[in-house]
Amino acid sequence: QVHLEESGGGVVQAGGSLRLSCAASGSIFSINIMAWYRQAPGKQREVVASMSKSGMRTYADSVTGRFTISGDNDKKSVYLQMNSLNPGDTAVYYCNMHETYSREIYWGQGIQVTVSS
Repeated sequence: QVHLEESGGGVVQAGGSLRLSCAASGSIFSINIMAWYRQAPGKQREVVASMSKSGMRTYADSVTGRFTISGDNDKKSVYLQMNSLNPGDTAVYYCNMHETYSREIYWGQGIQVTVSS
């Protein structure tokens, strides 16, 4: 069984920064893709940033230049550095990992990020 645990969320003022972390535990051996998604109230879940095993990173247009995804395959961990936060970034953030061999997709339970104006 695989468990993803997020941490680092909370309440921050507009213009501030937060760093989200996500660590996987259990039977996950190699991660092909690490990603962060978010879901704001009344909206669909959307991908914020993703990183492949080769290190290629992609970002949603709304966060490009402000957010940075990083990860450590050996530690089964992924991070999201969020700078210049604005109220539009308020959402529940979910980490996501794709296991290389089984092709299973795992999700964290979600963590709240609230940006006050």
